[in-house]
Amino acid sequence: MNGPDDELAGKVVKVLNRGVDNLDAATRERLAAARGFAMSRYRERPEAAWGLAWAFNAISPGGGHGQHGARYLIAGSVLVMALIGFGYWQATAPDNDVTEIDVNLLTDELPINAYLDQGFDSWLKRSSR
Repeated sequence: MNGPDDELAGKVVKVLNRGVDNLDAATRERLAAARGFAMSRYRERPEAAWGLAWAFNAISPGGGHGQHGARYLIAGSVLVMALIGFGYWQATAPDNDVTEIDVNLLTDELPINAYLDQGFDSWLKRSSR
């Protein structure tokens, strides 16, 4: 891997091994017992699981993250309800007024240019008084 780091690690191991050779047998046995105890308590970290593991953890009662699971479930429910409400609102909304104006323009006897004429606009304002 890294050349300088590997060389330094090798030098450290050599120095420590030389120091162990100078220790008495009782101290080496205690060190070996301490190392054995430390290694017996060592657990490797589990790797992260890819996928939807969090979704199953949210709905499982014994997932260990009961509070977080309930929060995810509530947040998901609120999101679904908001989407349903938005869809209902869009489905029941009144038609756009622009389409009604377009239909009236196309079915009226006046030509479209009459609506664009400034004089006609002023005539409409005067006649409405």
